[in-house]
Amino acid sequence: MSERDLARLVGVSHKTVQRWLADSSRLPHPQHRWAVCDALGVAEEVVWPRVKTLVKSRSDREVVETFPYRSACPTSTWAELVDGARADIFLGGFTNYFVWSQQPAFPQTLRRKTEAGCRVRFLVGDPGTPIVGNRESVEKVPLSVATRIRITLDELAKLADVPGLESRFSAPEDGPNHIGLSVFRFDDEALVTPHLASTVGHDSPMMHLRRLRKDGMFDRFAEHCEELWERGRPVKP
Repeated sequence: MSERDLARLVGVSHKTVQRWLADSSRLPHPQHRWAVCDALGVAEEVVWPRVKTLVKSRSDREVVETFPYRSACPTSTWAELVDGARADIFLGGFTNYFVWSQQPAFPQTLRRKTEAGCRVRFLVGDPGTPIVGNRESVEKVPLSVATRIRITLDELAKLADVPGLESRFSAPEDGPNHIGLSVFRFDDEALVTPHLASTVGHDSPMMHLRRLRKDGMFDRFAEHCEELWERGRPVKP
């Protein structure tokens, strides 16, 4: 395989591949390493032996990056994932309120995505269920869980005329499963936040996942989303 052929398959410039070959100590970004290995049909440590200390197994490759706090994930990452999604956007936080302020002109973005054929789904918690009050007593923050949910509901009401945009409340019996784990899916990539003890969402850790194989980390969380979605009930405008 020529340098140019490899560059084309990996999605980088010819000069980038030349730099990799010229400096054996250079360790490219994980996404590029994986693409090179797929193109060459070899294991990662064959090309970059010292990666053994960084990667435990093939399943680890689905973890693109981790953040100790959701708030540490750059807004540009969210924007890139939303922009790159072509088939399915699933926003499965219990409140989802922060997305409206984090992304500029987010309602207009969602309209464009649905017009382009992308399915957009919001799964939110029901503010009238007991688990909401229980969580509020644990968090003890001025912006209550119910208020955060209603922010999302108000924004969704403004988009009620958008075909291809769906919203549901998670079932009451799924409340504990939903409130403890937020999954935001963008085609074959996802941002996953497990909520720790009394911490609010932005103070909880986050993982960025990318699907690489069947029944991997990504698929496990995607199945969780679909299970909650199937048992949910539509949000009435």
